[in-house]
Amino acid sequence: MVIGFEMFPRRVQPVLDRWVKGELTLKQFLEQSEWDKVWNTPADLYVPLFQFARINRIPMVALNVDNALNKAIREKGWSQVPEAQREGVGRAAAPVEAYRDYLFDVYRMHASGHGAKEDKGTKAAKTDPAFGRFVESQTTWDRAMAEALAKQVKSAGKPLAVGIVGSGHLRFGHGIPHQLRDLGITNVGALVAMPADAECKDLPAGMADAVFTLPLQEDDKPEPPRLGVRLEDAEGAVRLTEVTAGSLAERTGLKVGDHLLEIAGTAVGKAPQVAASVRRQPPGTWLPIRVKRGDELLDIVVKFPAKQ
Repeated sequence: MVIGFEMFPRRVQPVLDRWVKGELTLKQFLEQSEWDKVWNTPADLYVPLFQFARINRIPMVALNVDNALNKAIREKGWSQVPEAQREGVGRAAAPVEAYRDYLFDVYRMHASGHGAKEDKGTKAAKTDPAFGRFVESQTTWDRAMAEALAKQVKSAGKPLAVGIVGSGHLRFGHGIPHQLRDLGITNVGALVAMPADAECKDLPAGMADAVFTLPLQEDDKPEPPRLGVRLEDAEGAVRLTEVTAGSLAERTGLKVGDHLLEIAGTAVGKAPQVAASVRRQPPGTWLPIRVKRGDELLDIVVKFPAKQ
């Protein structure tokens, strides 16, 4: 058995290997795998899986590619990205129309975060070149993870390969399962988590092979605050590469392309610094951020809600 994780790009595979061998502490593992930079989601949600793999000496596989590749495809298209920069990923199989419909909904929801803009009076259309590039980016993402899983299945011993990925990559047999079938892997099962209060009668037919729920639990530990952005290091600053629609960052006025220079008066030059500063922020407090937008310097105050 092997466990593949969407959360890790391939370049950190050696770190995953060292973790499973017991050579790293959890803190070292998260730091060296650049968790706050590549995933930026509370690690506590995934640590039990990491520990399970380590305790049972189950190989962990980095399924993802660097975000820079997806970004390049969104901006220029697959054909304009040099082969040397594709991390060995092959051309994705064309998606079925139902998956394009799903991706179009995602595209419209996150248009501002992906650099596509809907001006007043103008709506995004499936014929937009920007949407075409977005589809190429998303299907390349699916393809990369499918190829990594297929490689494991076809390796010596032919182990069971389990992929821990977002449900959008596998619902209704689209995404990764579709790419796996194109690679000749047909024995594929999809297991999707659902809210504990979900009604079985409300589940759409064909969504997955099986669904599971966990009992709702009271959590005394509040969820760490989040801005709702994707970050990358950029010459002594931290650049926003994506702003999630409806997020705290969007409501505050932060925009894609902004360079974060200071947080609470302290200079920041690495994405993990920003993530750590945000997570330390108590509910109901304000966090001043100095931003460079083009040639303009702005002082923006992020107001965290009293309840996360």
